[in-house]
Amino acid sequence: MNDAAIDYAGVFQCLPGMVALLTPDLVYADANEEFLRVSGRRRDQVVGRYLFDVFPDNPNDGAASGMRNLAASLQRVLDTGERDAMALQRYDVEDPERPGQWQERYWSPVNAPVLDGDGKVVLLVHRVEEVTELIRARGGPSGSRARVLEAELYTRARELQELNERLRQSHAREREVALALQEAMLPASRQVGDRRAAVRYRPAIGALNVCGDWYDIVDLVGGHRIGVSVGDVVGHGLAAAGVMGQLRSALSAASRVAAGPAEALNVLGRYAHVVDGAESATAVTTFIDFDAHTIGYSSAGHPPPVLVHADGRVEFLDQATDPPLDARPDPMPRPQASTTYTAGATLALYTDGLVERRREDIGTGLTRLAESLARHRDLDAESLADVVLLELLPPGGATDDTALVIVRL
Repeated sequence: MNDAAIDYAGVFQCLPGMVALLTPDLVYADANEEFLRVSGRRRDQVVGRYLFDVFPDNPNDGAASGMRNLAASLQRVLDTGERDAMALQRYDVEDPERPGQWQERYWSPVNAPVLDGDGKVVLLVHRVEEVTELIRARGGPSGSRARVLEAELYTRARELQELNERLRQSHAREREVALALQEAMLPASRQVGDRRAAVRYRPAIGALNVCGDWYDIVDLVGGHRIGVSVGDVVGHGLAAAGVMGQLRSALSAASRVAAGPAEALNVLGRYAHVVDGAESATAVTTFIDFDAHTIGYSSAGHPPPVLVHADGRVEFLDQATDPPLDARPDPMPRPQASTTYTAGATLALYTDGLVERRREDIGTGLTRLAESLARHRDLDAESLADVVLLELLPPGGATDDTALVIVRL
């Protein structure tokens, strides 16, 4: 049976469990038959209405926390694009037959995202299992024992939820520290000076997704020349930010004394061998000579820079590509290539967060970048950087860090 022959709407309604679909604004888009049956609601009382208008907290219980906990879980899914399983929740429900009367109910919810092609959350899957009877077992001596065990289970579940919340707060603090460290080590816009260049860094969404993307612009010895580089360290958090700082500083120093970009990456590759966490790190560096109107470049496993000529022709600088920094044990020289340009051209270096999307070939992202740069090539560097980020990054933010350098030539 092919996909076209499957009635997915019918399958959804027949799912053996309580499942509802919510919009990012927490409005019910749909609910299956089991959800309506167990909650005691009609479809017109649910679909199209705000979640917490349909199921508010019990106003007679000052300690009620179900609504707050559910809202926090759904927001985490929206922020991170990742599934969130909640601990057991007490969430009382108003008796549909007796308004003002509240039933004590216990639930085990799981919330998951539905993503579009850009990785943006477009719907929330809210699946709930009622465990009221498990928690409130009744009967003889065995029932008494069951109540004790189930009360213990509920207590442990609450403790687990509190522990998870503390862990999330710890990760959030680590994210803040990692961002501060990363931003402190990256050259600020004012350091770019009058080089007609713009730099941008956008962290990934989600508490754990601060990565090791970096960029650098340095003055080179001899003539009117600069070195422009970007790189990407595998990993997350403080460790990735620390490795990023070491590699950026090493390449910055090597570029000032190297004969060309390939030699600078050779030095960086040797250094990466002794840096824990530098495995599979990528980098690309360009040496721009404004007097000769040439660009020399070399890449260690990194997406190619894009050169947009003054007439709108797009050239990917992909003729000197080699494996990532720590991928080769041998000291063989890395390849190097060069190209020429005329005044009015634009060079863009970037990390993969700008062009990669889930379930999409990277070639599509590279084409999207090239078209955006060509279409807006007459803008100044600062405006062009802003437009490119606006057009290429998902509205809610990317799931990977993004670094971007624009140089007007």
